[in-house]
Amino acid sequence: MHTAMHRAGVAAPLLTVQAPEDIEFLIKESEVLTGRTGRTFIIAGADRLAYRVHWHPIGVKVEHLDAAGRVLSTQYQLLNEFRRHSLIDTLAAGQLFTPPVRRLG
Repeated sequence: MHTAMHRAGVAAPLLTVQAPEDIEFLIKESEVLTGRTGRTFIIAGADRLAYRVHWHPIGVKVEHLDAAGRVLSTQYQLLNEFRRHSLIDTLAAGQLFTPPVRRLG
């Protein structure tokens, strides 16, 4: 499902994340298509929180980003810990989005 979120008066198309298991796929898709690790996820709301998530076989690295994309904080979590992260909570409420991937080239 596609949606449009507004930032600074400009509509940016975002993809709705449907289920927790989609997160791993979306991260790996982004890494394959762009050659860069991780993928950005956005929590819809007044604050519009942004996170970049890097997937590893035993866990994830979650970077909380500021409006300019700079890392504010980093968390390393095992997969079972990540299931309790605020990203998963907002996903259940239909408030988790990710920008579409742009291919290299």
